[in-house]
Amino acid sequence: MNRIVSAVLCLVLALSVCVFSCAEEAGFTVVALKGPTAMGMVKMMDENTVGASFELQADPQTVSPLVIQGAVDIAAVPANLAAVLYQKTQGAIQVIGINTLGVIYIVESGSSIQSLADLQGKTIYASGQGSTPEYALNYLLSTAGVEANIEWKSEHAECLSALLSDEAGIAMLPQPFVTTALAKAKQEGKELRVALDLTAEWDALQAGKEEPSAMITGVVIAQKAFIEAHPDQLAAFLAAYRDSVDFVQNNVDAAAELVAGLGIVPSAAVASQALPACNIVLIEGEEMQQKLSGYLSELFAQNPAAVGGALPAEDFYYIAK
Repeated sequence: MNRIVSAVLCLVLALSVCVFSCAEEAGFTVVALKGPTAMGMVKMMDENTVGASFELQADPQTVSPLVIQGAVDIAAVPANLAAVLYQKTQGAIQVIGINTLGVIYIVESGSSIQSLADLQGKTIYASGQGSTPEYALNYLLSTAGVEANIEWKSEHAECLSALLSDEAGIAMLPQPFVTTALAKAKQEGKELRVALDLTAEWDALQAGKEEPSAMITGVVIAQKAFIEAHPDQLAAFLAAYRDSVDFVQNNVDAAAELVAGLGIVPSAAVASQALPACNIVLIEGEEMQQKLSGYLSELFAQNPAAVGGALPAEDFYYIAK
């Protein structure tokens, strides 16, 4: 009888170990958007030493239901969407890092725009009305005391068409579309120039503040249940992510090949030109909370719906202990 009991106990123990090992080997799911918010991950996606299942999506609206349903463990999303998802999931997600600062630029035909003040009274072609680009531009113009006429277009391509047909045209465009636009204009025998980096303009307006915010495009979020259940996997993911971002920042041509290979941009040539202007980072901890909370506060002041109707609570920000 003792032998039977011992055998049963051994079998139970073996099954437990197997279940635990299989769960660990099952990995976790990561979704990112085709654009700057995925570019910092390319080395990690290529090597995949963390055992994750990576997926690229073209539209944030396809990512939202996955997060809300708990079908994805980690996701790279627009900064304001993270706040919206926090509200929709009753606080079931946390931000684990800022992965993209501002990627919006003022592009012009000519050389008249040297500062925000030069936009006074000008017409700016732009897309993204009702979303982050509009709120960011409004903040910059109002804080600088500048009044401009914004002519909203439905998509970036329309902005470019308007810009190319206007000899003194000015447009607000994001990377990597800025790089594509410059190349297209050159093919048509026209010259465009990047007049202002709106991230730098934001930083200049924040200078001197005790807790300066930052212009932020994308963040990385994770399910709180995943964070609590798999701290080691999260730590491994973040370590690999830091390494990947460092690689992208310091090996542009090699990173561009990976970016193009994943279909994030049309070609390595475009990627190599766009990458340095995409402000790819990985900011974590208290610095992340300071910069992101300040940014969301500015969006909330303009339109509470932009961040889900209310500012996220402290538990929105993941700070490793």
